[in-house]
Amino acid sequence: MNYEALEAAYWNAQRERIERLRAKIADSTYLGVGRVVPDDDSLAIGDGRRLTMAVMFIDICGFSSRSMETQDEQELMLKVLNLFFTEMIRISEEYGGNVEKNTGDGLMVYFNDGEGTPAENGPKRAVSCALTMLVATKELINPILVASKVDPIDFRISIDYGTVTVAKIGAPRRFNANTAIGTTANFASKMMRRAGKNEIVIGASAKEKLPVSWQVNFTELILEPTGWTYQKDNTPYHLYKYTGRWNKVL
Repeated sequence: MNYEALEAAYWNAQRERIERLRAKIADSTYLGVGRVVPDDDSLAIGDGRRLTMAVMFIDICGFSSRSMETQDEQELMLKVLNLFFTEMIRISEEYGGNVEKNTGDGLMVYFNDGEGTPAENGPKRAVSCALTMLVATKELINPILVASKVDPIDFRISIDYGTVTVAKIGAPRRFNANTAIGTTANFASKMMRRAGKNEIVIGASAKEKLPVSWQVNFTELILEPTGWTYQKDNTPYHLYKYTGRWNKVL
């Protein structure tokens, strides 16, 4: 995986994958959402691991305002969600991300430091993943929706970085799932309110782990006070809009 650019071989394979998925969904009369969260059988109930990672949230804008009253509208929405989230999960995994959970109209993914192929820190992989998600939705998924007379999808992304405990919670032989616990995960979710349609917002900790050229050229300080501070000295914790985008396929 190239974290610096969008390569033609990957883009062409992705285009073909989305078309196969579109055809499969179009031929189905009824579909469950079909989003898969990876299992982690190495954790027992109540156990956890502390990991340094980037945590990314994505959230569809205006989801609740879409028409979903009738059976036909609900079935259509399931197909739209299946197309969108299946591809977002695949992109996440190709950038070495671990999909932790979905929230109906959103997704949480974490990127451990030192993972991916090739290995890279979490924030760089998370931002590269976000850029690919945005361009794939704009150029590949939304044209399918528009051709089907469905409103295109706009979504927003937030990313922060820090130490998180990944734990399995629940009851044995009943419901249980992995969850990310810690300030970084909570904060990354709250940061979402600072992002507009098709925008990426990152925390200062994530920004500092990006290549210097990315920081200089593609990060824009959000001047509005967040109200969040560093515990050690009570100085403000800054948020940034990441303005870079993939603008061509290499």
